[in-house]
Amino acid sequence: MITVPFRRVRAHWTHRCTATAGALVLVAVLGAAPPASGAPGWAWPLSPRPAVVGGWAPPEQRWGRGHRGVDLDAAAGASVRSPEDGTVSFVGFVVDRPVLTLDHGNGLRSSFEPVESTLVRGERVRRGEVVGVLRGRGHCGAAPCLHWGVRRDRDYVNPLQFVGALEPSVLLPVPDRLRAAAQRLPSPPSPP
Repeated sequence: MITVPFRRVRAHWTHRCTATAGALVLVAVLGAAPPASGAPGWAWPLSPRPAVVGGWAPPEQRWGRGHRGVDLDAAAGASVRSPEDGTVSFVGFVVDRPVLTLDHGNGLRSSFEPVESTLVRGERVRRGEVVGVLRGRGHCGAAPCLHWGVRRDRDYVNPLQFVGALEPSVLLPVPDRLRAAAQRLPSPPSPP
């Protein structure tokens, strides 16, 4: 049997973990996916960058209750811009609200409400182009807001992923001093 001092093993694994984490970050940066796959690269539909006043809360089932988009702080009459190149696929009313939907290709569509637009179905739009105006009452109570939803094929996805507003989770190696401190903590009591 071969014995190796614990310090050598720990140093080896610390080095491997650090190298692996570094490689993953490098792959994430260099091999970033195009916006169609959900990577940031779209523009915000309002300028300047708005505050998010209503977060993404998808339903557990497709037919369930939930918030299938985000609400962005905006003043009545604000200009709404196309977040990416696309084609107008719907402009009209849904129930009592004016809605605009843009098809960005690759199964991605974004919808905005309450937005009035003079565009017509089939019209091409460019990233950053004004496509409508915030009008009417949304679902933010008395305050005006822009509801922005994005669908990939039939499923709603979080629009914030397309503008880089979601921070990715990254696992980093635990520094030796923190690992040592955690090892000195008392063990939790055993259940009775």
